[in-house]
Amino acid sequence: MKKYIVLLAFITLSIGLRAQQTGTKMSAADSLLNAMNANEKPAPVDIFKSTRLVLSQTTKMVKKNNFNFQIIHRFGDIAGTNGGPQTAFGIDRVNDVYFGFEYGVSDNFNIDLGRSTIGQLVQLELKAAVMHQTTDNSTPFALTLIGEAGVKPYLPFPTFGSRLSYLAQAVFARQFPGVSLQLSPTFVRDNTPYPSLPGNEQQFFALQAAARIKLSNHTGFILDYAHPFSTFRSNNATFQDPIGIGYEVETGGHVFTVNITNANSVSEMNFLSTTQQRFSQGQYRIGFTISRMFDFNPKTRGDKK
Repeated sequence: MKKYIVLLAFITLSIGLRAQQTGTKMSAADSLLNAMNANEKPAPVDIFKSTRLVLSQTTKMVKKNNFNFQIIHRFGDIAGTNGGPQTAFGIDRVNDVYFGFEYGVSDNFNIDLGRSTIGQLVQLELKAAVMHQTTDNSTPFALTLIGEAGVKPYLPFPTFGSRLSYLAQAVFARQFPGVSLQLSPTFVRDNTPYPSLPGNEQQFFALQAAARIKLSNHTGFILDYAHPFSTFRSNNATFQDPIGIGYEVETGGHVFTVNITNANSVSEMNFLSTTQQRFSQGQYRIGFTISRMFDFNPKTRGDKK
């Protein structure tokens, strides 16, 4: 009997020791996982769905080896002397069409090429993400720098240099629960003042502000505003601050935005310089943006064809 009791005690002790060893191994594994998680870098916050809102560009970048194709359209006046039912509330008229091509050289550096109807403006843009807002709030906001050079190749200018325009912009953005906010101090220079009016400046500063209010995981409401700090424009009552409102929908690889704005032009180098349309006179228009992303990264075996 004593022999069986000793044997039972031995088996119980062995099971207890094994369970303790197993528990020790699990604890070590848990400690390792915890240490790995602690060393992981905080993820960046996806503040906006698209690289453009109504007027403003955003801090969103095109990922490495991705290609973003954009079509941005501005119709004619909805109301006023140039709108109404005779023009199908502006649909019969086209004020500006922009074709844009954005390529991700890296996740934090993009090269963009675009062409606008107004001024036949062709522009080259470099865009660099300096900081990303992070999920742990260690970096509380995103900062992106944008530099553009544009040329009007077909308008009558005396020299090639007089055809050139430039824009420099710093874009600050932060996402809060349910809303994303953005502020963009901007510098614009036209080697030939545009529009060509007496007293117009070659260069001026401007400030753009925008907000995206989240309606669902794939939709949002957009507010967009810009103010040029220009003595010429402040003293000339015909010039107006560009304002835009829009509704944005994300559908897979597409982002579609329909909007209303008083700005005729799409490019910042145009609408910051030339906007003279008033909401009070019906000089606002329907516009839309279609953005389609293409991924040219090599496919792995696990990827779907």
